[in-house]
This record gives sequence, structure tokens and C-alpha cells, in this order.
Amino acid sequence: MDTIVAISTAIGNSGIGIIRLSGENCFDIIKKIFKTKGKEVNIKPNTINYGYIVDRDEIIDEVLVSFFKSPKSFTTENMCEINSHGGIIIMNRILEICIKNGARLAEPGEFTKRAFLNGRIDLSQAEAIIDVINAKSEKEAKASMKQLNGFLSSKLKNIKEMIMEVLVDIEASIDYPEYDIEEVTNNRVLNVMEKVKEELKKLRKTFDNGKMIKEGVNIAIIGKPNAGKSSLLNAILREDRAIVTEYEGTTRDTIEEFIQIDGIPVKIVDTAGIRETDNFVEKIGINKSKEAADKADFVIVIIDSSKDLTQEDKEILNIVKNKKGVILLNKNDLVSKINNEEIEKYSDGKQILSISALNKEGIDKLFNVISNMYKFNEIEIDDSVTITNNRHKVAINNMIENVDKSIKTINDKMPIDIITINITNILTEIGKITGESVSEDIINEIFKKFCLGK
Repeated sequence: MDTIVAISTAIGNSGIGIIRLSGENCFDIIKKIFKTKGKEVNIKPNTINYGYIVDRDEIIDEVLVSFFKSPKSFTTENMCEINSHGGIIIMNRILEICIKNGARLAEPGEFTKRAFLNGRIDLSQAEAIIDVINAKSEKEAKASMKQLNGFLSSKLKNIKEMIMEVLVDIEASIDYPEYDIEEVTNNRVLNVMEKVKEELKKLRKTFDNGKMIKEGVNIAIIGKPNAGKSSLLNAILREDRAIVTEYEGTTRDTIEEFIQIDGIPVKIVDTAGIRETDNFVEKIGINKSKEAADKADFVIVIIDSSKDLTQEDKEILNIVKNKKGVILLNKNDLVSKINNEEIEKYSDGKQILSISALNKEGIDKLFNVISNMYKFNEIEIDDSVTITNNRHKVAINNMIENVDKSIKTINDKMPIDIITINITNILTEIGKITGESVSEDIINEIFKKFCLGK
């Protein structure tokens, strides 16, 4: 394959930047652009060399270059990583010099794609890499690392071996009909298929927790203007993220931020105050607020307890009547004009908490309500596999469907060779997860999600 190059660290000013090269001519390119003090470059695998990147006689940067010789590298090809200073100008200049001397700019995810195509990792492990990079919580990172380390691949390999044994038994039954082993074969195949189904169902069962770990909970904060929505967001984030003023209608658009509650990612959406208004721009913001509430998994209805309960408050409570949520009586640092009994008539069973967003009082109670509602503390990443990818879940569902058809075929006393179709389908679905039987379009689509340089 040709030699590719890309900046692997995030674009921006930093102490160190990494430019990565991989391919057959990788070392030849480095010899042209990397010089050490009075010595020739020593291309020795698994070593780091100190020197300078040069463009002809001009010194561009002082760097460290690490060498990885095929097949002992991430891509299994010859690889180099140039550790330069992290300035945008410097890194781009080094990138240009590499390209000028024979490298090609890598496509997004092309280093990982080469690792997959060259057999170092399977497709599920490749997907785990992007999940590790994009992890929004420690639990998601842990689940992704287990997949990257081959936990899912190993489980699927065991299932595949069980399926292959079934095929061998069926072929023996077909090839040697004179031995009258069909009934024995049927019983053996039925036993194996029941075990396969049990293993697949265990995998599928982990998806609910996996989905929660990966996607978390989407929470919308809604209420009237000046009820304290933006103050609540700032209290949750422990920083002044949203503008807070005494004037109504300050928030005109949604503000989204991620936090963690008990290791689970939670997206908090602060919305514009909901009220009747003639202001065109504010109306747009209010419509967005209602959309956010509709899409949210959980709603926080915040009410100013220092003022009487209004018809607008009641209408807002009605908007989220059938959604999971909590009602916050804010501004308990002031004299309250609303009590729980009054709110309960319109609460639809939602829990009611008294808080002060300004003084950051009651935030822990709010977190406990959310955590208990979704049982965050019961979601643990142990030594088993946790399915977080919807593509994998679909494939597992298809496998279970074909296992059921196989079992039905045997129980209906149909010719056993018929189930080879279902068994082949199961192997195909396993291949869709590992990459052995997946289309090039799907492979390309997966690697498009990667950042440049990975």
C-alpha cells in the first residue's frame, strides 16, 4: 500500500503534536526529512530518535521520531510517528514536507482501516476505537476498551466454533446415511443450538445497559421565563455557562451540555422560557423548548416558588404530563408562595423537590432522583461483554431468529439438511460484526466516523 500521513493530535496549540506515517516507503521519506546531529538516521524498530525535521537545509522543528517495523505496528505496516511541537503552523509544515517527499494525506480513519484490512483487529474492535475516543463517561470508556481488547470477538468466536461443529455433524449425517445417525445428529444439533441461543440472548440482554452507557439520558429543563432554568444549568455544571439576568426572555435558543451522574452520560438542555409572546424571535425559541421537551427522555420542570402558581405554569406541567420527570420548586431562599399540595394536583405523580439554583442547594437531591429513576448504580461493567452498538444488536437479533428457525426445523422433524441455510445465515451475521462478511459500503461508512489521523 502507498504511504499515508496525517496529524494525529487535535488541531490547536499544545506542547506536543504527533504526525503519523504508515506504508511501504515510510522509512525512506523519514530519511529525507529527518536529520540527527552528525549522525545518519538509525532506523531501528521500537526506538525513538532525537533530531530535526528539515526542508532541504532549513531546520523546521526539533523533534522525536519513533519507528515501528512491519508487522509489529498498529497498521502492521512500517510506521513512524513524529513528535513535534504542537503549534498549528509547525505541524502543518511538517505534514506538507511529508507529502512533498512521497506520502499521501490519509483519509479519516485510514490508519485503523489498514489495521482492520491487514488483520490486526476485526471490525468490532475497530468500532471500539472510535467509541473509546468519543466516550462521554468512564463506564462507556470501560465498555469500549473491553470490546477493543477482544471480549466480544472472543465470545463470537466461541459461538462460531459451536456452529461449525453443528455443520460437521449435519454433513456427516448426509454423507453417511447408511449408518442411520440422523436421530443422534438431531439431538446433538438441537442441544448445541439451544446453547447458542442462550449465549446470544445473554449478549442481547446487555444492550439495554450498553445503550444507557453509550447514549445516556437526554434531559430538558423547561419552565417560564426567569423561573431559574439557566441558574439551574450553571449550578449543575458548576460554572457560568448560561447568561442569567433579571430580564425575562434572555435565553432565546437551547444550550446543551454533558455531565456524568454515577458514571452515566447525561445531556442537559437549557431551554427558552415558555410563555405567550408577540416577539417573533422569542417564539422560535419557545417552539424549540417544546420540541426539546418532547424529544427528552426526562424533563425538569422548574417553577418559581416565590410567586403564585400561574396558568402558564399549569400549561407547562400539562405539556409534559406523560413524560418521566421531576418538578423543582426553585428559590427556596425566598419566601415561598407555593406548597407541595398545590403542585401535586398537576404533577402527574412526578416527584417534587425544593431547591435554590442560586445557592446550588438541592442539586445532589436532583441527581439522586435521576439516578434512582434509571437505576444508574445497577449498571456495572464487569468481566462480561456489553453490547453498545445498535448494528451489533441487529445482527444478534438476526442470529437468534435463525437459531429459532433451526430448532423449529428439528422439532417439526423436517430433513436436517434444511437448517444448513439458517446456520449459514448465523455465520454471515457473525461476519457482519467481525467484518468477515460485511459489504465495502458499510466498512467505508464506519470508518468515515473516525477523525483524521486515527
